[in-house]
Amino acid sequence: MTRRPAAYLVAALAVLLSPAQALIVPLTGWTPVNGDANFWTDASGACLMREERSGQAFPTFTSAEDARAFALKLQGSLGRSVRSVVTQPVDRAGAWGVLAAYDYHEAGTTYRISQLYLSDRGVLRTVTGSAAAKHAGTCVNEMRDFIRFLAN
Repeated sequence: MTRRPAAYLVAALAVLLSPAQALIVPLTGWTPVNGDANFWTDASGACLMREERSGQAFPTFTSAEDARAFALKLQGSLGRSVRSVVTQPVDRAGAWGVLAAYDYHEAGTTYRISQLYLSDRGVLRTVTGSAAAKHAGTCVNEMRDFIRFLAN
C-alpha cells in the first residue's frame, strides 16, 4: 500500500514517540493501516488518526489553569513551524489535557491537524488526526469530535 502525504504527516508529527499498545477504540468503519493498531484510517482514506506514547516525561495537569499555561507555550512553539495554531485545555475526568489544532502544508496540500496531548502516568501520549483542509467529508467531524471529547 502506498502511503499518502497525510500518512507521513501524522507519523512525522510525533518525532521521538514510539508506538505502544493501542489505547483508543477507533470509530465505526475505521481500519488499522497496515495492521498497526495505533494508526487508523476511515473507509474513504481521507482521514487518518494515530495514537502514540513516548518515554518523554509529561506532567499530569490537575487544573485548567495549569493546562492553559502549557497550551499557551505549545501554541507559541507550534506557531514557529505551522500555521493557524489554536490550543485549549480539555477536561478528561478530572485530569486535564491540551488540544491543539493547526494547518500543516506539504507537497502543495494543506492539512488540518487535531492533536491531543495527555499524560499517561507521567508519560506523553498523543492522539493525532489529520485530513486535507479542503476535505469536508463526514469523517473529519467524527474524527475531530472523537479527539476533542472522547479520546482519553
